[in-house]
Amino acid sequence: MIFPIVLDEVERHYGPVKAVDGVSFCAQAGEVVALVGHNGAGKTTLIKLMLGLARPSAGRVAMLGQDPADGDVSVRKHLGYLPETVSFHPALTGRETLRFYVRLKGGRRGGEDALLERLGLAHAAGRRVGTYSKGMRQRLGLAQAMIGEPRVMLLDEPTTGLDPELRQQFYALLREMQAGGTTILLSSHALNELEGNATRVVILDGGRKIADGSLDELRRMARLPTRIRLRTADGGAPRLRAWMGEPPGLRQINGHIVEIDASPEDKAAFLRRAAGADAPFEDLDMMPPGLDELYAHFLAQRAPR
Repeated sequence: MIFPIVLDEVERHYGPVKAVDGVSFCAQAGEVVALVGHNGAGKTTLIKLMLGLARPSAGRVAMLGQDPADGDVSVRKHLGYLPETVSFHPALTGRETLRFYVRLKGGRRGGEDALLERLGLAHAAGRRVGTYSKGMRQRLGLAQAMIGEPRVMLLDEPTTGLDPELRQQFYALLREMQAGGTTILLSSHALNELEGNATRVVILDGGRKIADGSLDELRRMARLPTRIRLRTADGGAPRLRAWMGEPPGLRQINGHIVEIDASPEDKAAFLRRAAGADAPFEDLDMMPPGLDELYAHFLAQRAPR
């Protein structure tokens, strides 16, 4: 089986600095992998290695079964890339800009108009890019990355400059591409956006991989507590606290809401008791640890260099 993305003990040195330090992972067709890490963690360097814009100091990088730095145009035609900072010639129109990239990449002639329509830019196709808003330029950059229906998409901070509605549209578009078998790797600081949109998360720190898995797998590894919030009738919080036995960490939010943090072992036992007829609450919400909490946990647990 040929994985679209393969990194095997990859290192990249800049003098004495190891920007990437022994990173390994593979991505399957149709997988959405999120690269998470603070500035300087090695995310952008990894993307450059995958694009063939830099060579590894050690280890192996393979994209669609081949070395991306060997100059094989057939591989690069199947890669789409959206950089963190999108820059286009301000005097060209949106249509002219995209037409240039379509020809450069050997895409279908006339395909620029379909892409502009798909990204919601058809109304501005004849306008100079210099008049575009930041969000419009970001969408134009995404249209450029989608030329030729690439098999692998590499996206660096792709939702920068997009308002909430456009972000939802962006992730809907990614889901369409994922359903078609495109492998998507995105680097983002917007951790809350990645929940529900990434099938897998790779956490980097100081150039090293410190965690790798789906959100559920990361939760099982971290074993962080789940926040359980109970609601009762107004003024019923004291009765609810008494029924719960005043466990350590119990928090009363107001007269009818209390919260508790339940460990993985305690959660199931609590829910079984809560299913009883005498449970004095009207509603229950369970809030498992989010990606921001998991990220902070794995950073705190990382081995010293």
